Amino acid sequence: MTFIKKTLASSIAVAAATSLMATTAQAEISDDAVRIGYLADMSGTYRDLAGPGGLEALEMAIEDFGGSVNGAPIEVFSADDRNSADVGANTVRGWIDQDNVDLVAGMVASSVTIAVTKVLEDNDKLGIVSGSAASSITNEHCTPNHIHWVYDTYPLANGTAKAVVEQGGDSWFMLTADYAFGHALEGDVEKVVTDNGGTIVDRIRHPFPTEDFSSYILQAQGSGAKIVGLANAGADTVNAINTASQFGLVQSGQQLAGLLVFLNDVYAMGLEATQGLLLTTGWYWNMDEASREWAERYYERVGRMPTMVQAGIYSSAMHYLKAVEATGSDDAQTVRSHMMEQPIEDFFARNGRIREDGRMVHDMYLAEVKAPADATHEWDLYEIKATIPAEEAYRPLAESKCQLVNN
Repeated sequence: MTFIKKTLASSIAVAAATSLMATTAQAEISDDAVRIGYLADMSGTYRDLAGPGGLEALEMAIEDFGGSVNGAPIEVFSADDRNSADVGANTVRGWIDQDNVDLVAGMVASSVTIAVTKVLEDNDKLGIVSGSAASSITNEHCTPNHIHWVYDTYPLANGTAKAVVEQGGDSWFMLTADYAFGHALEGDVEKVVTDNGGTIVDRIRHPFPTEDFSSYILQAQGSGAKIVGLANAGADTVNAINTASQFGLVQSGQQLAGLLVFLNDVYAMGLEATQGLLLTTGWYWNMDEASREWAERYYERVGRMPTMVQAGIYSSAMHYLKAVEATGSDDAQTVRSHMMEQPIEDFFARNGRIREDGRMVHDMYLAEVKAPADATHEWDLYEIKATIPAEEAYRPLAESKCQLVNN
């Protein structure tokens, strides 16, 4: 009987302590709610790679987490940034000032992201960047208030450009989107090409976005370069590849290198136009059982297979919510520190971790677009050719210009 009483007393004490911890944790969550703002291009060039599908991935993560953290509800705000840095920055200021948003997720156009992360730093709020590509976001534009999750231009160049040069594609013409992302990708590609014995024959920068690529493709054809590198993304990449096909660029002996090609781009253009294209990706829905399981759940909701950005939005949201739960706080620095301490191994990331510069490094993959005869169904588009280990894929910290890094 004495043993039973002690056990019961101990159980009551543990329950009381647990209850007190939960109450304390909830009290440390500002306004008794965790508020997430989803900012992305919802209607323009980058709509399909993130857009409404990314918002759906975020909502999946919140549902899977249970809809609340330590008793505090999770609330979501969303907005279309229209690929405008001013619109994005003003939207986030409004969220912070009026809605007390704790986390800004999504973020696609790099120019928007750089503007938004300055607002986050000024207000000590947290951002997780999933759609932007510019490696400068965790290099010269790093802040202690954001994390870059899915990919950036450095591994894209390391993967695709290096593979193409090694296969004999040693002279390049660069067709570049004229803003931060395009400039960063062009610079990273040039370094990889020249370091591996190749040359950049010529380059041209086009406005963002661009519908008519005729004059640019003609200049590329006239350059004599073996490879035409597309340092652009979304609808710009699709328009450039379609125009190159109309002008017979590949048939005349040149090769296209799509440096940032998404699953939705290949799907839209079809395997006839894209077969054999080498690309680097941070994730592919059909790469293993865990990826397929999540992707099929997403497909049931959206009717399309997810891009790496949409998968990354889910992954990063879950990692964030777990950190809020563990720390009992939505304070930006408290949560970011905890996120950095935890390894990331989920359906999206292999060997993932967050470095001091805010870069989430993880394994990347070199993929080749399948021939139509090799595809088993409409979304069976890639064959994974090689894994690029996390520590090799991303810019070494020794080369970092980030103020947060002690070189």
